[in-house]
Amino acid sequence: MTMAAAINTGFHEAMAADPKIVVLGEDVEDPIGGPFKTSKGLSTEFGRDRVRSTPIAEGTFAGTAVGLALGGYRPVAEIMFFDFITLALDQVINHAAKLRYMTGGATPTPILVTTVIGSSHFGAQHAQSLEAWFMHTPGINVIMPSNPVDAKGLLQSCLESPDPCLFIQHSGLLYSVKEPVEEGRYTIPLGRAATLRTGSDITLVTYGTGVAICSDAANALSAAGIEAEVIDLRSLVPLDLPTVMESVERTRRCVIVHEATEFCGPGAEISSRIHEKLFNELLAPVGRVGSMYTPVPFSKALNGFPTVDRVVAKVRELF
Repeated sequence: MTMAAAINTGFHEAMAADPKIVVLGEDVEDPIGGPFKTSKGLSTEFGRDRVRSTPIAEGTFAGTAVGLALGGYRPVAEIMFFDFITLALDQVINHAAKLRYMTGGATPTPILVTTVIGSSHFGAQHAQSLEAWFMHTPGINVIMPSNPVDAKGLLQSCLESPDPCLFIQHSGLLYSVKEPVEEGRYTIPLGRAATLRTGSDITLVTYGTGVAICSDAANALSAAGIEAEVIDLRSLVPLDLPTVMESVERTRRCVIVHEATEFCGPGAEISSRIHEKLFNELLAPVGRVGSMYTPVPFSKALNGFPTVDRVVAKVRELF
């Protein structure tokens, strides 16, 4: 399956098992089935009582999702592009992420907010990676899968979580890779990173599109005699710092790679934590490779995203 198909299958299976799951968002009903087809067939199978296309009003349907959650449902609010979540920040950050805490657990709001990043060909208002904003907000889980198997398992865990979850999909991954995906419902625990490649010389920490970049960089480095360990975080909140620390403590070097801007990106927090705990063990400062600090340009020639060459160059700098 592609990642899009794995997510779609995950929704079908979860909604068949749990009648309290409802989906809201722009164009989520058939025949469109969502802008990236991840809700394809849901309204046909489960009806418009449970799958409802909304007006172009993110704040309204995000607020509706919070109300549904308070009423005992498990709503899914699909934000077409991550940039548009700015219109729903009050509902997501001030209500969904806070209500369980403010009521001592009496009013959990288990909403799932799904969204898409990476569509730079639509310009600067449709391509921002804003995950660091939500990492900074206590009360909401932040998830970003890199492959179809993880996407389905993490989606199910989000749909079972008592807390709000932000499930970020990269448009460049939704249809680019196919792999066998297990039938039926299964979960991948939130907050558990995956070590995709072992190595003794340096640790590459990443997520999303950075996984393929770091894997290719590790192959290039291996040919030059540098063995890199590659860690896919999968969850940014909860963040699996123990796995990262154990690896860096062995390799004593680290580079963090992500498509979000390097300045104040997720790598800044991870780098700080590594330096605080392992400063005396490191052979070099922790390196970061992120996007340049500009709006995302329409032109691919100007995009400034992480590349294999940039990762390899940063690793060589640390040696």
